[in-house]
Amino acid sequence: MMSPPHLGYGLGLRSPHYGHFLNARPKSVDWLEIISDNYIRAHAGYHDMLCDLRTDYPIVMHGVGLSIGTTDPLDVDYLSVLKALADRIEAAWVSDHLCFTGINGENSHDLLPIPYTEEALKHLIPRIHQVQAALGRELVLENASTYVEFDGAILSEAEFFAELHARTGCGILLDINNVHVSSFNHGWDARAYIDAVPSTAIKQYHLAGHTDHGDYLFDTHNAPVADTVWALYDYARSVHGERATMIEWDADIPAFEVLEAELDKVRAR
Repeated sequence: MMSPPHLGYGLGLRSPHYGHFLNARPKSVDWLEIISDNYIRAHAGYHDMLCDLRTDYPIVMHGVGLSIGTTDPLDVDYLSVLKALADRIEAAWVSDHLCFTGINGENSHDLLPIPYTEEALKHLIPRIHQVQAALGRELVLENASTYVEFDGAILSEAEFFAELHARTGCGILLDINNVHVSSFNHGWDARAYIDAVPSTAIKQYHLAGHTDHGDYLFDTHNAPVADTVWALYDYARSVHGERATMIEWDADIPAFEVLEAELDKVRAR
């Protein structure tokens, strides 16, 4: 299987920097990632803005609302508007998280973990096929940061991802920061996780900052990438090769120049 396209080095498109991207079109950024849920039902003017930016930047759609792991039926209206935006802006790919965000119609507004069991695989596989059929494209799933684990798991998280990929063809958005956060929180080997992920599945890497609370790490996306995460990113690239890589910064968003400097660190490695 051929490796996915390497788009280069990107940033998340966030509202404080709309004007800069629209007016300056910085060439230091190769592509943009948007939070799908902020735009799928937005005013048409936002869609026009994305189409404008799309003339200079490939755009990747990254969601938080799919809730692929819930026992609720998939929201077909959500999938319809997701597909409509992806088609209009010619999204390079569409991703979301391997998690659930609510149950019985209630939204927790959090990325909740799932058990890594055969029963969970049997639940998820037809749902992933349904999403991919609705979107007319591959679904890319990200490893979320976790703070609890389930008893009864028969697979590691990386092995679970590998099984999902083998049985559905879905891709993986490998969040390096989340691997580090979860491995610290649960006491497992981050490099062994990287080794277990199938190279052919990896579409993209995420890099972000986290907060160290001493006995656990919290995924906050409000700080520069930590040295430990840079080292794990270097290891992932040595094992799996280059992929489209972006810096996530979603809280306490700094000036564009700060994000640009973080991106320069990626490019210089």
